Amino acid sequence: MLFNSLTFVVFFAIVLALHNAPLPWKAKKVNLLIASYVFYAAWNPPFVLLLWLSTMVDWWVARRIYETDRQSRRRALLGVSLAVNLGMLGYFKYGGFLLENWAALMSTIGVTWTAPGWDIVLPVGISFYTFQTLAYSLDVYLRRAKPADSLLDFALFVTFFPQLVAGPIVRPTQLIPQFQAPVRASRNQLLWGLGLMTLGLFEKVVIADGALAPAVDAVFGADKAVPFTDAWLGTLAFSGQIFSDFAGYSTAAIGIALCLGFSLPDNFRFPYAAIGFSDFWRRWHISLSTWLRDYLYIPLGGNRKGWQRTQVNLMVTMLLGGLWHGAAWTFVIWGGLHGFYLGVERFLQGRYGGAAIAKSFGFKLGLGLLTYFLVNLTWVFFRAQDFGTAWSLTGAMLGFGAEGAELVLGSHLAIRVVAVTIGILVVHWFMRNRRLEEVVAKTPWWLTGLAWAGMLFAIVITQGSGNAFIYFQF
Repeated sequence: MLFNSLTFVVFFAIVLALHNAPLPWKAKKVNLLIASYVFYAAWNPPFVLLLWLSTMVDWWVARRIYETDRQSRRRALLGVSLAVNLGMLGYFKYGGFLLENWAALMSTIGVTWTAPGWDIVLPVGISFYTFQTLAYSLDVYLRRAKPADSLLDFALFVTFFPQLVAGPIVRPTQLIPQFQAPVRASRNQLLWGLGLMTLGLFEKVVIADGALAPAVDAVFGADKAVPFTDAWLGTLAFSGQIFSDFAGYSTAAIGIALCLGFSLPDNFRFPYAAIGFSDFWRRWHISLSTWLRDYLYIPLGGNRKGWQRTQVNLMVTMLLGGLWHGAAWTFVIWGGLHGFYLGVERFLQGRYGGAAIAKSFGFKLGLGLLTYFLVNLTWVFFRAQDFGTAWSLTGAMLGFGAEGAELVLGSHLAIRVVAVTIGILVVHWFMRNRRLEEVVAKTPWWLTGLAWAGMLFAIVITQGSGNAFIYFQF
């Protein structure tokens, strides 16, 4: 069930009505849990069983971990949680990838081995809810939190439909306490929630799907090599598309939860105004970057074991972060490039310090544009279906394109991509150190209403195809 569908509008209206009905709080939570299962089952009903399995295993494991002080038993119980959750993720998401690479490895030593067919459907959102339930078991194991008192509250935490399939990845301490006492959205929360839903759908339907997707598909799906201009325009279009699509989902999810009276954490803070790559990852997919930091980078040693070990930890974290996004080596390269960028940045900061950055706006702007340029190079590997396409586009972007390359973008698409890209960058830099709440508070009510009405009108008239959100595949 997609946020950008009439089916969801009807579904959400029913959920909202039941949540505001004069019912006991436990009954309302049961309604939310059933609604969450219905929302997920709309894609493939049997996969609800995976949600149940993950829920029951981590509920049982966390309570047993909390009840024992014997370290060996605690580790064994944590191993059960890791085995079940990562086992499901590995089977459904990486099984075919591992078989293909095993066959390739065997061929290098002269052994002919054909991988069996792997027609396994990937459960939507499995990477997101797996990390969410793992955080629960890990927090209890690390004594950062206690197990939930109620199985109903924990089950709702795992399946809460606004952020179930594409985040934000919520920590147990952020959401479970909100289920303990009755909540109901105030008038202001409801207005903000509806406004955020509108903004998120505008980003998805109008910008990502309507304005940018045609150029992305034309360039990355071209049969022949494309020239320098089209390579850059296609990549800039995807840069805007991936942000608008994913940030649009996160914004809509936060708004939907707020309409029900619940608070979800921010997942994006205008990342294309980032100054450096540490800053970029403080602004892009924040719930994933902080998860990787807290449950992978820091346990590996973080920056506490010397410069060389820090570089290794950074690279391992980003490589696995890349692989989290998809079972393909292109995603690993994407993560590896970000790991390399972060390592170089840390080296330069250690050698030259950050005094110049703090004083000079011109230096900040230049470094921000350099960051944006390098991030766009990584997006090529994220979007390309194979290395051939990725290398061809990267070469064209760096001025090493093939001779005789043909234009694939018409002037109208090129102008649209340039205009939207400039608009995104201007908004990100304007909002870099601001919050949306502050800007809206300083804006006349009539202008806010006009902008809201304009977004709604644009959503309605955009002839979209009802595309799923890009991150559903992860």
